[in-house]
This record gives sequence, structure tokens and C-alpha cells, in this order.
Amino acid sequence: MYDLYEGLIFDMDGTILDTEPTHRKAWHQVLSKYNMRYDFNAMVALNGSPTWRIAKFIIDDNQAELDPHLLAAEKTTAVQEMLMDIVQPLPLIDVVKFYHGRRPMAVGTGSERWTADALLRHLGLRHCFDAIVGASDVQNYKPAPDTFLLCAELIGVPPEKCVVFEDADFGIQAAQRANMAVVDVRAL
Repeated sequence: MYDLYEGLIFDMDGTILDTEPTHRKAWHQVLSKYNMRYDFNAMVALNGSPTWRIAKFIIDDNQAELDPHLLAAEKTTAVQEMLMDIVQPLPLIDVVKFYHGRRPMAVGTGSERWTADALLRHLGLRHCFDAIVGASDVQNYKPAPDTFLLCAELIGVPPEKCVVFEDADFGIQAAQRANMAVVDVRAL
């Protein structure tokens, strides 16, 4: 179905791995220590953003005085402790398996690269991807195109010959700004 593209790029959280429930649980655990809450719908709108940016949004929304990078680090620690035990691939992983060895593929995620690498290794999927680009690899995050442009560069495919699989508005905007085709996996 995607044979006309020379490179395939996948978002990770909510696209190829079912990590969203774990992220919500980790946020709830960390925020309860500070008596803070988050609006679920507002959080969904921030999908694809780096953790510190989501932390800043929560801090601002709660009118709290915390360092967003420290809050993000706490959340990352909490999610790490949970993810390896419960994360599962989503159905789109069948596309990854089908195109493995047939097309260069990358993961472009708002998570840290080492987290993506660890999760994919844990699930026996890391070998399917030629590159991983995470939040620590770019200066401008989704909806900026930087994540996906770096993915295309690392797999050696021109952006206009890539297709991006995404589940978040920021990621879809990033793919469009990178001049790439995009599949909104929420519609599959």
C-alpha cells in the first residue's frame, strides 16, 4: 500500500506503541505529589511535544512555581519504571514488519531517543528501524518539521519521497511542513 514511497517514518507514542495510558498514569502519579491536575483534552492536543513542554503547560495551567525540566525528569523516571512491563505494539507495527528490509525506516518521536531505543529493543523491534530521532536530537520540536527532516536525512531519502505515520496534530503539521506525505493513524 505504501510502495510508492521510498522512506517510511513513524511517530512512536500512540502510533506504533501503546504508551499513552502509561504516560497518563505517570503524569497522574507525579502531579498528585504537587496537588496538581491536568486537563486530558488539553494534554491530547500536546501529543508529540517534548515532556518538558508538556510540564510547562501543566505548571502554567496550575499556576505553580516549579521548574518544568525537573517536573519532566520526574515524569520520565516514573514512566520508565512502568513502560517496560506493560507497553505493547499497536496494529500499525504490521506495516513496519512488512516493510522491514524493503524500505528504509525511521522513528521520529517527541520522546527522548534513548527511551525510544530502549522500548523498541525491549519489544524486539529496534532492528526494523535505520534511525531514531528524539526530542534531544532537534532544537525545534513538532509542529516544526525538524524531527522528520532529520529522519529523512538519516535514512538517505528526500523528504518529498517519505511518508509519515502520526497520531497527533502537531506531528501531522510537522510532516506537512517537511513536505512529506502523512497518514493520520487515528483514521485507520
